Amino acid sequence: MHSPQPARPGTGTPPAPADALRAALARLLDGLPPRQAAQAVERLIANYRGSTPTDAPVLRDRSDVAAYAAYRMPATFEAVRAALAAFRARLPDWTPASHADVGGGTGAAAWAVAEAWPDAEDRPTTVLDWAEPALAIGRELAADSPQPALRAAEWRRAAIGDGLALPGGTDLVTVSYVLKELAEDARRALVDEAARVARAVVLVEPGTPDGYERVIAARERLIAAGLRVVAPCPHSAACPIEPGTDWCHFAARVGRSSLHRQVKRGSLPYEDEKFSYVAAVRDTVPGGEPRVVRRPQLRKGQVLLDLCTPEEGLRRTTVTKRQGPLYRAARDAEWGDAWS
Repeated sequence: MHSPQPARPGTGTPPAPADALRAALARLLDGLPPRQAAQAVERLIANYRGSTPTDAPVLRDRSDVAAYAAYRMPATFEAVRAALAAFRARLPDWTPASHADVGGGTGAAAWAVAEAWPDAEDRPTTVLDWAEPALAIGRELAADSPQPALRAAEWRRAAIGDGLALPGGTDLVTVSYVLKELAEDARRALVDEAARVARAVVLVEPGTPDGYERVIAARERLIAAGLRVVAPCPHSAACPIEPGTDWCHFAARVGRSSLHRQVKRGSLPYEDEKFSYVAAVRDTVPGGEPRVVRRPQLRKGQVLLDLCTPEEGLRRTTVTKRQGPLYRAARDAEWGDAWS
């Protein structure tokens, strides 16, 4: 039995989901020796190969899941949260009435959705995954959430891939860091099923060339199924990046725990999670603004912005100090921001 989350001192309000998640993950590792947790994470990283079949999950037991959740959940949460922030910036009035998280494991994406739309207290949420140990810990962590929708979520064991049937009428389907684990035909089937049932689909993959290729392939199938791109692209036309020449990805800042520092053997209190994503919706999408698709380059008296635009595809714009307010805005622009 979990007690309700305490309010923040002096505020009388419950903690934000991000704070609650960090606290829940810290409690999850209580009693697990730090060295043992680090060894479990190192072994799981070494064994993770992308072609892992869904009937042989790499997360075998509670200690595996606890260690890996503490290590990976914050990064997945931040990546999905960033994708949802871009979604909400373009469609601020859109709210999901229900959510299914496919391959959600311990529920990082479900936490991100609960933070993005915190007012939908009665939103049905379903997390689907093959690994029962991951689902069990997901339930345990969700019990510590300040969001009623997440505490009431259903955690269901299911084989992910070809043959998966998603709940009909689901408003939002999220699929994060899952496509890499599936064979190509299973990827296509999963994307098609998400497009069939959902008003909106958000797919997140690692920010690598092959992760981007999986996202682009899924993007094409979503568009073919009648959805329109909300983010990161300001349009639903073909991606202007030539295959094999570059890849579109973004970064989310993640605070490092002591476990992160031990596994990475690093001293910085943070790291940047690189990710690729696409968010698409069946509703009408307003015209999009150019998006900053590379980290802005700050030079003496000028800022170089690489943009993806609705009309011109990829282009670079230079904003100089002479442009006053526009220059100050460019200096404050971040990778992934929309740019007017």
